[in-house]
Amino acid sequence: MSGWSVRLRATVTVTVIVAAALGIAAAVLIGVLRTALVTGTADEAGRRADQVATLVAAPAVPVLDAQLAQPLGPLVISGAAAPDAGGVVVTGPRQPVASAKALPAAGAIAITDPNVIFGHTDPGLPVGSVAAGDGYVTATRALDATTTVSVRASLAPTQAALQTLTWVLVVGIPLLLAMVAALTWFSVGRALAPVSAIRAKLADITARDLHQRVPEPHARDEIAALAKTVNGTLDRLETAVGLHKRFVADAAHELRSPIATLRTRLEIGERDAPALAKESLTDVTRLQSLAADLLVLARLDAGEPLRLQEVDLGQLATEEALRGPVPIDLDIAPGVVVQGSPAQLTRVITNLIANAVRHRSSSVSVRVAPGPVLEVLDDGPGIPEEHRETVFHRFTRLDEARDRDAGGAGLGLAIAREIVVAHGGTLTIEDSPRGALFRLTLP
Repeated sequence: MSGWSVRLRATVTVTVIVAAALGIAAAVLIGVLRTALVTGTADEAGRRADQVATLVAAPAVPVLDAQLAQPLGPLVISGAAAPDAGGVVVTGPRQPVASAKALPAAGAIAITDPNVIFGHTDPGLPVGSVAAGDGYVTATRALDATTTVSVRASLAPTQAALQTLTWVLVVGIPLLLAMVAALTWFSVGRALAPVSAIRAKLADITARDLHQRVPEPHARDEIAALAKTVNGTLDRLETAVGLHKRFVADAAHELRSPIATLRTRLEIGERDAPALAKESLTDVTRLQSLAADLLVLARLDAGEPLRLQEVDLGQLATEEALRGPVPIDLDIAPGVVVQGSPAQLTRVITNLIANAVRHRSSSVSVRVAPGPVLEVLDDGPGIPEEHRETVFHRFTRLDEARDRDAGGAGLGLAIAREIVVAHGGTLTIEDSPRGALFRLTLP
C-alpha cells in the first residue's frame, strides 16, 4: 500500500474495517436467530407432547384383530372418543397398534400423526427431554413406566428463515460495502481537495514568480494551518531571493564603473608599458564580461518581460558567425523567423559559438533549419553524457575546460539556457559523431 494515494488507502482501510464488522455482526445475528428459532420450535414440540400425553392418559384397550394392525410408529389422533369409549388404543412397546376399523370400542380413536411416536422408555434419553436432529426437534413424555410418547416439530421453517436471512446478507453486505467505499472515497477526496490545490500551486511556482501564494481553505483545520505555513515560507523565500537578486544587480552595476575607469587608464598607459597594459586589459575584459553576465542573470532572475518581435534566426546566426575569431561553416535555411528578443537571442548564439570555438579542434559549424532549430557543432572532445545537464549550471566548468581555457566563469551556457527557456524553447546537447552538438529549438 506504500505506493497508493492517501485517498485510496483511507477508502480501502475503512471498507475492510466495515466489512470485518459486518461479517462478525452477521455471524452473531445468524447464530442468535438460529438459537431463538430452534428454542421456539422445541417449546412448541414440548407443548404438543404434553397435550398428547394428557389425551392418552386413559387405560389402553387390547387389540383383537392383529391382521388389521400396523407396526408401532408415527401416529396421529383422529376423531374424538365416544362418551362410552375407553380412549386411545395403545399397545405395549414394539407391538401393533389397532387401526380405527379394528377398535373394539366404536368410539375409540386411532393415532396416526407421523410426528407422534410411541415407544419404549429410553434410559439414555430422560423423559421430558428435548432433542434436535435430522431436521426435527423431538419432545419426549412418559405415558407409563415402559411407554413414552415423542412429538416431533420440523425445523424446515427455521432453515427457510435462516436461508432467507443469509441470502439478504450475502446480497446486502456487498451493496452496503460499495456504498461505504463510495462515500469514503468522496469524503476523503473532498477533504484532500485543498491539499491537491496547494500541491498544484506549489508546482507552478518558480524562481521567477515567488509572489504567488497557495490557496488557504476557510476551514480552521490542519490543512488550513499547512497552507498558512507554506505561504509564510514563500514570503521568507521571496524576501531572501529578492535580496540576493538586488545584491547581484547592485554588485554588477557597482563593478561596471570602476572597471570602465580602470580600462580607460590602462589604454592610456599602454604607450608607456605595452606588455603590462595588454595583460591588464585582458584581465579587465574578463572582469567586464563577468559583470555583464551577472547583470544579465539578475535581470533573468527578476523575470523582466521580454520585448518580442519578429527575428530572422538565420540572419542573427550569420552575423554572429562572421564576427567570430575563426572561420565557421554555415548551413542557413532562409526565412526561419521567430518571435523573440533580438538582443537576448543574439547573446545566446554568441555564447554557443564562443563555447564551440574554445573547445574545437579545427572547425565549428552552425546550422539553421525550419522548426525553428539552430545547431552549433564543434569537432572537439565533446561532453560526456553524464555532464550534459551539469554544464548548464551556473559557474560550472568541466575539468577539461579548465585545462584548456583560463578564462570564463562558467556562466555562458547557463545564461543561454535561461534565455531560451524564457522564450519557451529548449537548449540541449545531442549525440554527434564528433565533438559537442548544441541544439536550440524555439516555438
